Amino acid sequence: MDLPEVMSGVYLTRHGGPEALEWREDIPVPRPGPGQVLVRVLAAGVNNTDINTRIGWYAAEVTGATGEDVAVGEEAEGGWGGALHFPRIQGGDLCGRVVALGEGVEDFAIGARVTCPINQPRPTEENPVGFVALGSEYDGAFAEYCLVEARDLYDVTDAPLSDIEIAAIPCAFGTAAGLLFRAGVGEGQEVLITGASGGVGLAAVQLAQQLGARVTGICSPSKAKLVREAGATETIDRGAPLPEDRFHAVIDVVAGEVFGALIDALKPGGHYAVAGAIGGPVIEADLRRIYLRDITIHGCTYQPAEVFARLIDMVRAGQVRPLISKTYPLSEIGTAQAEFQTKQMAGKLVLIPPGEDEP
Repeated sequence: MDLPEVMSGVYLTRHGGPEALEWREDIPVPRPGPGQVLVRVLAAGVNNTDINTRIGWYAAEVTGATGEDVAVGEEAEGGWGGALHFPRIQGGDLCGRVVALGEGVEDFAIGARVTCPINQPRPTEENPVGFVALGSEYDGAFAEYCLVEARDLYDVTDAPLSDIEIAAIPCAFGTAAGLLFRAGVGEGQEVLITGASGGVGLAAVQLAQQLGARVTGICSPSKAKLVREAGATETIDRGAPLPEDRFHAVIDVVAGEVFGALIDALKPGGHYAVAGAIGGPVIEADLRRIYLRDITIHGCTYQPAEVFARLIDMVRAGQVRPLISKTYPLSEIGTAQAEFQTKQMAGKLVLIPPGEDEP
């Protein structure tokens, strides 16, 4: 196909509030180089990480919860991998269609529907678990077109999910799959999941239940029914006391003040896996409760390729399905992120670029 010279999309011009997002209709359409694929974006999910990156929450000087106001400079290391290069096109959740192939790409056909993990391993000798993140270290899905390395893409043409549902998979389900893998969750185990009504939480509930675990989710009372429908056997009200010495694994995206209680909720020898700190990144802990009880702590940023590949196999087989709460035109990203931050809607919010039909 003949590619246009420019496209519409959203630039992040600096760290800051929604005013740092700029809708543009003159963004150059990238051309694929060797090993790259140009994708027409069909839908893009809304995630905490996009907002965290926008405000610079990942900078070390920020110590508050994700809902608090922060102020960092343009040079702050506010991206996943350090300082961002502005302007940046954000958007880590991608569902797209292949429109152009770079030299040497043979595994994808024009027209194939594809997705990719939000973070791709880029190990180096200095950092063997290094990675880059879509929408942080390089431009993401908040535009009409997105340039991706072919090695990071997965074909989901035949998956029995809509474009919007596919766009809700990479960040939430990928993160959840990585957490469960690192914690070694399996048949017959007791698992506690925080933030269980959010995107990652609901995905973790669904995946843990499929692994044969008995799931307890922490959520607000108004969302308890939804969490149980996703696969939880039991729910605990957010802020309520937690049982002690009960769970084989804790899957956490909240942290903050509840951290100590989550550690105490584990059985001796249990596993705590974390991939978020909605309640705040700076925690207080009694190390004796960790080392004397042989607790293993896992920091989980990206999942190994084989873990994401297994997740995509489940997607193709129709074994997982995300909950979609609402969709928005991409140009209304400010409204979408504001509504996301209210935490009133369970599941995922998804943005639709120009030229694609909303349901």
